Amino acid sequence: MTGPALLAESVGPVIRDLARRSGHDLSRWLEQVHRLGGCVEPVRLTGETVTLNAASGEILSHYSTGREPHGQLLIRCGNRRASRCPSCAELYRRDTYHLIRAGLLGNEKGVPAGVRTHPRVFATLTAPSFGPVHRGPDKNGTRRVCHPRRTGPACFERHKGDDSRLGQPLDPDAYDYVGHVLWNAHAGELWRRFTIYLRRHLAAATGRTQTAFNKAVRVSFAKVAEYQARGVVHFHAVIRLDGRTDDPADVVEPPSWATLGLLDAAIRSAAAAVQLSAPDLGQATRELVWGRQVDVKPLAAGDLDGQLSEHAVAAYIAKYATKSAEASGTLDRRIRPHDLPRLHEHGASQHAARLIRTAWSLGNPDTHPELIGLRLRKWAHMLGFRGHFSTRSRAYSTTLGAIRAERADYRRAQLLDTRPELADESTLVLAHWSFAGQGYTPGESLLATAAMNAPPGSAARKEMCS
Repeated sequence: MTGPALLAESVGPVIRDLARRSGHDLSRWLEQVHRLGGCVEPVRLTGETVTLNAASGEILSHYSTGREPHGQLLIRCGNRRASRCPSCAELYRRDTYHLIRAGLLGNEKGVPAGVRTHPRVFATLTAPSFGPVHRGPDKNGTRRVCHPRRTGPACFERHKGDDSRLGQPLDPDAYDYVGHVLWNAHAGELWRRFTIYLRRHLAAATGRTQTAFNKAVRVSFAKVAEYQARGVVHFHAVIRLDGRTDDPADVVEPPSWATLGLLDAAIRSAAAAVQLSAPDLGQATRELVWGRQVDVKPLAAGDLDGQLSEHAVAAYIAKYATKSAEASGTLDRRIRPHDLPRLHEHGASQHAARLIRTAWSLGNPDTHPELIGLRLRKWAHMLGFRGHFSTRSRAYSTTLGAIRAERADYRRAQLLDTRPELADESTLVLAHWSFAGQGYTPGESLLATAAMNAPPGSAARKEMCS
């Protein structure tokens, strides 16, 4: 029965501190916790807002955090990483889902319904091999022999999907850790070059100049980066061909010669043609390329073979928008020098720890000045990758900012229902905010968890406030 005693010891001082002036402090804190919707690392702000009538100077509304518990306002952290804040990551995932879905289905968020008939594919571009690693079951869940080789590193086991050895090198000493880190560091640039080559190959395949092709067809896409078990990123993307008009904002049907087969072939040839020279320890250069596994699946309107539906693709891409390198055994926070000797204590696998130390070593400005621009020490916990996890072309669909603005407008409309005087267009809002910290104390975290599990008006919540 030590659990309840420890809980009381931790939460008791928090409740007394929050209720130091009145029970209202605790009640208001609980209201803030419920409004956060489960955010585990809320941002603490201090400041005030004043709403004025711009013509008369009359104060219509005034808010100050001085009246809040601890004199601070708690807001959601907005972190997209599920390992850091599951609640905010789930909101980010849903927003990304609607962004991807709008570009697939159309008829919402400013995207016309006709996009469903445009040539579209779901493409996956992977990294090359840097050495053999342990493999798990295939896509169908069938357990296969890992690496049945007669010479060199071999493994004849049939690993389960939860085997901790998946993605780990068969021979760590022969694994190309430098190449692995450099590829991750240049993955964003490889994708940018791929999009350029894709337009070139599409134009060449139709016998048109790039200028003529770009006047008739626009390549739209949305992509996310995913870490494989071996700790290297690969990209999933929805790629679509649209027509062009004199209005850049128009999304219209492409010409009849812009076919699905044309797009499929151009993606494969463009991926094979991309090369990027990167310095290699100051001694030479190495050519970074995409892996040989380029998967291109056409997206028909509705279901494809009963498995690959537009909704499934949107959900699949959105799922990886909230995952980072920690899925491959590394950490979700930046590395400091004192962390390097004890990475295993923080949960890093041996393979990930070696990648982190390789990135840290390559990021030394004294020994590798040619790599300074990669900022490898800053992104060592990401195994060198420093690109955006979720990106889209301008015309693909809406933006995450627009989706968040819709949500803010909805909340504002709710406020105006109770305060109609604030709807006057002549109002002026003056605000001043300062960052005061982030996260709960251990005791507050326990109390917040208990509060979230106790719905408003319940006996448990009334007991907290009493």
